[in-house]
Order: sequence, then structure tokens, then C-alpha cells
Amino acid sequence: MKKKISTSPPEPQIEFPDPRDADPESGLLAVGGDFSVERLTAAYRRGIFPWPMAVGGYSAEEVPPLWFCPDPRAILFFEELHIPRSLARARKKSKLHYTVDQAFLAVIHACAEAPRPGQDGTWITSMMLEAYIDLHRAGHAHSFEAWDGETLVAGLYGVDAGGAFAAESMFHTQDNASKLLVLNVIEHLRARGASWLDIQVMTPHMEKLGARELEREHYLRLLAEAQSAASKLF
Repeated sequence: MKKKISTSPPEPQIEFPDPRDADPESGLLAVGGDFSVERLTAAYRRGIFPWPMAVGGYSAEEVPPLWFCPDPRAILFFEELHIPRSLARARKKSKLHYTVDQAFLAVIHACAEAPRPGQDGTWITSMMLEAYIDLHRAGHAHSFEAWDGETLVAGLYGVDAGGAFAAESMFHTQDNASKLLVLNVIEHLRARGASWLDIQVMTPHMEKLGARELEREHYLRLLAEAQSAASKLF
């Protein structure tokens, strides 16, 4: 039997500069391209993520895609998780229930609309919304949800980078809901073989839970090891 020859064009190869070449101050690595599923997947698998921002009088919507791999990188190792006593008490009393990938659109829209103290607007632009929704439909972006009855009170979304999860953004409308949700995220990932969560840039919220910063080189080694282990996180 003759071998069937495909006449379809080959899949495009998305290439980025070496993440180690990112600007030492800002972490900026590259400018331009698009937010296609292929480009976003290639970026996250190399430890790179997009971060739209206003530049030189232009809005985040008007600036070409900006790609980052910061040094240091913020990571939460599960074995170093610190649960404050007040949060532990709240966890025991909580009646929230949790789901995964049940309300991705609601979560990402709520993240985009959540007020950010000290920030002029949101970095989750309309293009980013469309891109991550496409990434979710392709099976790479995922959401975690916390519910009070039938009401969504907290959510977090991020990207599976091939065995490591990069958290992108979260929101909450109820005290402690986002913190309790993070604990649920950790339980989900740990049960599937992961040992750390990529939070990209440190926040006071995550630092209180035990997150710390690593040199980029260390982070890239951890990412490669997680990808070699090929744990199925979702």
C-alpha cells in the first residue's frame, strides 16, 4: 500500500529568544507577534508569558504583545506552604465548594473586571480575553472556582505549561474565598504529582502563604524537570 502524502502545510514553528536573555531589570524578552494558541503554548512551555501594559502614552490595547521572563521568579513550593491560624480556622468553618474548569469564562471576565489597587485599569485586555478563552478551549488554560451555594465567589485561572501550572490572575467577592481557593488549587495539583505553583511575580497575598522568589535559572530547571515528569494535571 502506498503511503499517503499529506498536502497540508506544516505547522508553523513558534520561536522565542532564550529566556535567559530577558532584560535584567524588567524581564522583558520580546515584542510583537500575536496571541494565537500556538504562540501562547510555545511561550509558557519556555517559561515566558505575555503582560500587556500601557507604554509611552499608548494604552495596553494599542501596544504590540510584550513577552516576559522575569528574574527573579515567584514560586510557591507546596512543602513550604504556610497556612495562618486565622485562615485555618476559616477553612474549618467554610461551607464553600470547589470546582475545576466549570466556569472559565465567568472567572476570566471577573478577573478582568476586578479593581486592582494602584493600577490604572487591567492588563487583561479584550485581546487577552479572547486569546485565553481560545487557549482554554484548546485544553491548555484552566480555571478553579469557589462557590457559596450557586454563587461564584472566587476564581483563579492559569496555564498548564506541560506539567507545571502558571497562575495568571484571580478574583474574590467574599473574605478569605481567594485564599481558600488557592489551598484547593494546591490540593488539586499536588494530587496529580506537582510540587510547586508558578505565580510569576510576587504578591503580598502569596508571600503570606509561603511563596518565595528564585533566580530565573533555577526556575527554568524546575520547569524542565516538571515537563520531563509529564504529570497530567487536568
